[in-house]
Amino acid sequence: METTGEIYGINGPVLRVINCDDFHMSETVYAGPERLVGEVIGIKKGLSVVQVFEDTSGLAPGGEVRGTGKPFSVTLGPGILANIFDGIQRPLKMIERAVGPFIARGVHVSRLDQERLWETELLVKDGDPLLPGMAIAQTRETPVILHKAMVPPGLRGRAAQVKPSGRYTVADTLLTLIDDAGQAHELRLCQEWPIRVPRPVAAVKPVSRPLITGQRVIDTLFPIGKGGMAALPGGFGTGKTITQHQFAKWSDADIIIYIGCGERGNEMTQVLEDFSGLQDPRTGSLLMDRTALIANTSNMPVAAREASIYTGITIAEYYRDMGYHVAIMADSTSRWAEALRELSGRLEEMPAEEGFPAYLASRLASFYERAGEVETLDHSEGSVTIIGAVSPQGADFSEPVTQNTKRFVRCFWTLDRNLAYARHFPAIQWLTSYSEYLDNLAPWYRENVGEHFTDHRAEILKLLNQESELMEIVKLIGADVLPDPQKLILEIGRVIRLGFVQQNAYHPFDTYVPFDKQMKMMEVILRLYDRCRELVELGRPVSLLRSDGIFERVVAVKYNVPNDNIGLLDAYFQEIDAFYDRFAAAL
Repeated sequence: METTGEIYGINGPVLRVINCDDFHMSETVYAGPERLVGEVIGIKKGLSVVQVFEDTSGLAPGGEVRGTGKPFSVTLGPGILANIFDGIQRPLKMIERAVGPFIARGVHVSRLDQERLWETELLVKDGDPLLPGMAIAQTRETPVILHKAMVPPGLRGRAAQVKPSGRYTVADTLLTLIDDAGQAHELRLCQEWPIRVPRPVAAVKPVSRPLITGQRVIDTLFPIGKGGMAALPGGFGTGKTITQHQFAKWSDADIIIYIGCGERGNEMTQVLEDFSGLQDPRTGSLLMDRTALIANTSNMPVAAREASIYTGITIAEYYRDMGYHVAIMADSTSRWAEALRELSGRLEEMPAEEGFPAYLASRLASFYERAGEVETLDHSEGSVTIIGAVSPQGADFSEPVTQNTKRFVRCFWTLDRNLAYARHFPAIQWLTSYSEYLDNLAPWYRENVGEHFTDHRAEILKLLNQESELMEIVKLIGADVLPDPQKLILEIGRVIRLGFVQQNAYHPFDTYVPFDKQMKMMEVILRLYDRCRELVELGRPVSLLRSDGIFERVVAVKYNVPNDNIGLLDAYFQEIDAFYDRFAAAL
């Protein structure tokens, strides 16, 4: 039932509306003659507060605000993948065809193409029982993704008037569900869902398998599980966006949802251009065939930026309910928090630390805690993994967004400016990063990678930490005064940094590295360390060992061994043993 109110006051994107006693929280409303889209965010007796997702220029007191009686929702159905939306799920390509390259105020387009016919297979027949989350039909959304139309959560009953398999639009009725009360519900290829309400699941499962990214510093040193939460904090120029691009291109998630939240327009343009032409190494098809992009750049309305991450997570949950593993890249949650701060200021709320609202932590929690590996209502498995970039001003990790994010995520990948300026990418600082998923993933590593994987990882990190401690001494007194065992740690630390942690996104062998190669590379490095340590104990100086060039040859392993011929690494074990024999036998 539609209700109306009257604009009483305007403060940027925030409207105060009177004579609207029938409005409800989170209700979708349309403001002014151009029907600007908004959402009710506050209610008092006789007064409602509305945030408008578009520019409010031209609105005036006395203007009409018309309610819809429905919560602010997204439309979920085939046509989401390989598409680009703004923060409130308006397809940008359709807007461009309707009004040109610039988004006009009050433009209204269908969120999903209402005319496209989908070749649809019905999976039920008249009289079949229907349960929440059950697939009633399926269609090939893209060459690599089979889209399942499901019974919306909360509905159950029996199927009636089931259409035959054929070609249907998202608006066509496929069947009627008759619930236990005898009420009829028309089911289509699409459904609506409120963005601020998590979609229900049968059970939440503990994280048990990694999200494989092909990036050694992630997969080996600081892994994230499918259904996990990770933060990627870093200052300007440290490579947050590029690192997320690598995750999107190479991770083994079935579907990628990329949210450009308040980022610069040129960065979003690069994302759109890269993804549009990139071939998916997993499927051989285009990467866009399993990707949806949500673009809300820094010059777009601030209220839509606040809504964009909820739009993205709701879409992700929808595909999770089909049994897919979905990864969300949110770039960046700091810009989202700034939008929250601006809206809070417009609402004249009491500010907390650095002007952010007091509920910043709870809003961050409401986003990150929608991640997880779950048993769906249809008793299949799916997951949503969230990787949120954080952009602290001045690379100050003590600011509220970073600190509050750290409370909720279990994986923290700190991007270091010094590493980035030294052209060391990914610029993830191993001394300040951490992952709490290792214990959950250890059984998977033992079964699928190797029994000693976690031991090798621990040894690699130990050597890196020892190298860092020694470098502080070297800065004070120089490396020449160190004993040879410590000089060896410095040399092996350099091999680990350059040959294992650092990765070249433009090299065909190094841009993505499978787990078995990562394991073998660790074994080669640790074999070199063990053999060199034995030689040092025999009295051979590190300077003499370095003259052989063995350290540089091990660093170059990542370039010289193709991913499809990992057996070549066995030759390095033989070379290291021969190196040991040669120097051990020398007088």
